[in-house]
Amino acid sequence: MKVHEYQAKEILERFGVCVPKGRVATTPDEAGSIAKELGGRIVVKAQIHAGGRGKGTFVDGFKGGVKLVNGPDEARETAAKMLGNVLVTHQTGPSGKQVQKVYVTEASSIAKEYYLGIVLDRAKGCNVIMSSTEGGVEIEKVAAETPEKILKTWVAPLSGLQAYQAREIAFGLGFKGDAFKECVKLVTALYRAHEETDATLTEINPLILTEDGHVVALDAKINFDDNAMYRHPELTPLRDFSEEDPLETEASKFDLNYIRLDGSIGCMVNGAGLAMATMDVIKLEGGEPANFLDVGGGATTERVKNAFRILLSDKNVKAVLINIFGGIVRCDVIAEGVIAAAKEIGVSLPVVVRLQGTNVDKGRQMLQASGLKFKVADNLKQAAAMAVASVE
Repeated sequence: MKVHEYQAKEILERFGVCVPKGRVATTPDEAGSIAKELGGRIVVKAQIHAGGRGKGTFVDGFKGGVKLVNGPDEARETAAKMLGNVLVTHQTGPSGKQVQKVYVTEASSIAKEYYLGIVLDRAKGCNVIMSSTEGGVEIEKVAAETPEKILKTWVAPLSGLQAYQAREIAFGLGFKGDAFKECVKLVTALYRAHEETDATLTEINPLILTEDGHVVALDAKINFDDNAMYRHPELTPLRDFSEEDPLETEASKFDLNYIRLDGSIGCMVNGAGLAMATMDVIKLEGGEPANFLDVGGGATTERVKNAFRILLSDKNVKAVLINIFGGIVRCDVIAEGVIAAAKEIGVSLPVVVRLQGTNVDKGRQMLQASGLKFKVADNLKQAAAMAVASVE
């Protein structure tokens, strides 16, 4: 689960991370009122679940989703240009995202920018804290062009972050004096926030040193582990469904792992590995997958029916490829769900089915006797080729 910048900062502030003062606004007048309360120079920041906002462009030509303004009037005018408008960044894709909220915050005097982030290193089986003096730049770009400027600190899961590690990070970033102490405190608080909220990513970019010598989180990003949300009922209300793909939201109601892509061949597969392989073979055959959809190992008829319905709800889907290995789930159960869904929805698109495993012969017989125009394949390569050919 992702949250907005203002929500991430509220969470980090509760753990002791220093952030600029600010509040969220949903109307221009509200933005003006907040700016008046804060006083001085103000920053108005579009709130969407995507990076690159400052360099983004709105569909009407207004440039920048992060604007420095002078006073309440300018804050109100800027918010009016952002709210309801669609912001396009390198992370949103060409369709962009509609801005429904803006974050109005006090401006900071920046002496230096840094990067600080925490993520799981799956190869080592522990969290890694990444820090860099190259703040304000995408960490992927820093890793590609100047990897030596990324400092990595691995944290043992049982002992947790040690005081000497926090000091090493502050020293590695070049902090001195009181700023050194503030950085140590901030790193410690950030790691505690990451651990106690079951975050999968916690990132401050940029972390700044102000001209008067303070260390402040100027931006913040937190992603949470969906599987741990039952332990955090206080975080559930922070979910913004308007920022999510409607079909992905619908799929989550049925515990389906669904991600929409840009292609035209809808995929329904059981098992994440098989789903990835299916998409690869589709591309090898010259096609483009329209989604990743894993119905899971224990798929039922009802679950398959819902998965099929969600697949067909995507207007970009021109054909469907169903690739099922019957291990835990039987092939006849899959066939029953596919037939029921096809009859209920009234499928007019080509549907290619490849079944292997438990009760495969029975499943194929059910498909062929259904009276529906399913294309039954013997293997994955053949199935992919049939699906690609049906959309050409």
